[in-house]
Amino acid sequence: MKKKQTNNNTIALNKKARHDYHLLDKFEAGLTLQGWEVKSIRAGKANITDAYVYIKDGEAFVTNIGIIPLTQASSHVISDPTRTRKLLLNKREIEELMGGLDRKGLTIVATAMYWKACWVKLEIYLAKGKQDHDKRNDLKNKEWDRQKERIMKHA
Repeated sequence: MKKKQTNNNTIALNKKARHDYHLLDKFEAGLTLQGWEVKSIRAGKANITDAYVYIKDGEAFVTNIGIIPLTQASSHVISDPTRTRKLLLNKREIEELMGGLDRKGLTIVATAMYWKACWVKLEIYLAKGKQDHDKRNDLKNKEWDRQKERIMKHA
């Protein structure tokens, strides 16, 4: 008997990232996880709003992903909810990220964590920080789009 496929594979989203950054290039990275972390993620206890991606010695790492340990987890496992986890990317992708970091003002932002088959994937973007006037323009455009929709609906 086959398991039913669910449409929503999203574990956690970072909605604040689209507000604070211009997202440029998208990458999909695997995560190295421990067993208790996978169980907690399946239970929906993950948070990526403060996640920070950096590159060190030609490898990509993510820190501040909050995975809250389950209460029924094994007592002999020492669980650190915000430990640094390695990202699984190929060499070409890491070099592209490093090139983006070398350019002025770019950073790497985690926007989503989701299931792909039985693996946990992290969606990361090469991004440029927005200034306050950019954020105001985005809000104005969003409000104008809503107004246009209302006008078209009632016309």
